[in-house]
Amino acid sequence: MTTLPPLPMIRPKLTALARQKLPCSSRKISKSQLIKEKDDIDHYLEVNFKGLSKEEVAAYRNSYKKNVCVDMLRDGYHKSFTELFALMEQWDALREAARVRSLFWPQKPLEDQPDKLDHFYHYLTRAEYAERKGSFEDVYNNLYALACYFNNSEDKWVRNHFYKRCFKIAQLIKIDSGKKEAEAHMHMGLLYEEDGQLLEAAEHYEAFHQLTQGRIWKDETGHFLNFLACESLLRTYRLLSDKMLENKEYKQAIKILIKASEIAKEGGDKKMEGEACYYLGLAHLAAEEYDLALTVLDTYCKISTDLGDDLSLGRAYEAIAKVLQSQGEMTEAIKYLEKVVKIARNNFQSLDFVRASTMLGDIYNQKGHYKKASECFQQAFDTALELMSMPLMDETEVHYGIAKAHQMMLTVNNYIESADLTSLNSLLSWKERRGDIESDPVTDLGVQVQFCYMDILCSSKVWAFSVVYLSSK
Repeated sequence: MTTLPPLPMIRPKLTALARQKLPCSSRKISKSQLIKEKDDIDHYLEVNFKGLSKEEVAAYRNSYKKNVCVDMLRDGYHKSFTELFALMEQWDALREAARVRSLFWPQKPLEDQPDKLDHFYHYLTRAEYAERKGSFEDVYNNLYALACYFNNSEDKWVRNHFYKRCFKIAQLIKIDSGKKEAEAHMHMGLLYEEDGQLLEAAEHYEAFHQLTQGRIWKDETGHFLNFLACESLLRTYRLLSDKMLENKEYKQAIKILIKASEIAKEGGDKKMEGEACYYLGLAHLAAEEYDLALTVLDTYCKISTDLGDDLSLGRAYEAIAKVLQSQGEMTEAIKYLEKVVKIARNNFQSLDFVRASTMLGDIYNQKGHYKKASECFQQAFDTALELMSMPLMDETEVHYGIAKAHQMMLTVNNYIESADLTSLNSLLSWKERRGDIESDPVTDLGVQVQFCYMDILCSSKVWAFSVVYLSSK
């Protein structure tokens, strides 16, 4: 949603006069000081501006907020005054609640924000006037303009108030075939989505989608409303499915993602359709429906290839590798993961590179290919080190240490099985120095490990883990 261009503010007499004494002071003034200042003002006006009306005196004497309220009542906009007064009370209540909880409230008091008060007066009174004439479309436009104006992080509660007002008014508009009602459903869906109420958001987005089917309506930015409806529904269904998968409600998650996939196809956007296939494939994987997962993910691969989207293709390959790994097809999984590593390296996707390298290392470790596992974990650790990500560094360090220990274990076990004097001396030497361990000169099964290299990697955890692991054998 974009903010509408500001309209020139038409100010009534009191607020126009009061504007001349802005900006308002934020300092607290005692009652005695206020009385003194009012007396001074009266005396000054009497001496210098004889003939001023009471309204002009009030404009200088009262706060800007009070002048706005008085103008509303004087001009006959009682509904606007009631709504503004309720909003101001809520504004003060939020400030007081933040103060009680010792929270920092960044907003200034409303009386110190004359521009916002001007917008309230301008659009609320225009909306009330339009309502008296029965022009509900104009009512909607003015309330929506206020929602756009307050569409920022600190005023979202005001925006939401006018979204709700727009929703009620939109249902009274009968001359636009339901376009305003569709937009209102979109805004209400966004309101609930931001608040985490996904089921309520989905209901509004579904109504939004239904109203825009077969229509070529566009929003202010030129986007088709039906496409926005499909996009919003897809996003909400995915968030709902995530919660269902967390609760192991696999059938419900798959059902809602199939619905999302159908809506994505209707939207006519291939990238959006591919995203829907990706999440559906992951849901089938979680439900251990591996064949269905592979079928859906293969569709995602084809879409990504047609679009020339390497990053999406990498995600598809990674998901397929997880399915194959779950099926025990390790050789095929390795092929796909090697493709992921290549794509991530070529596109400088460091996190994807770390994740794929770690998965590769795990598979090699399980297969007993400890040297390859060490190489994969090492490149994952080196990349995490470049990213300066402590959680990733800690995780890849442990993986790397285990792989190194397994790699060393081949040599250690061979020495133990040989049971000759040379092997015994090599083991005793390693136990004393915890340094290099020489490989078996006969079988050449061992791997010479340089422990000083571990210090270069800025951590003793890998080395310590390897030593403890081997010492326990």
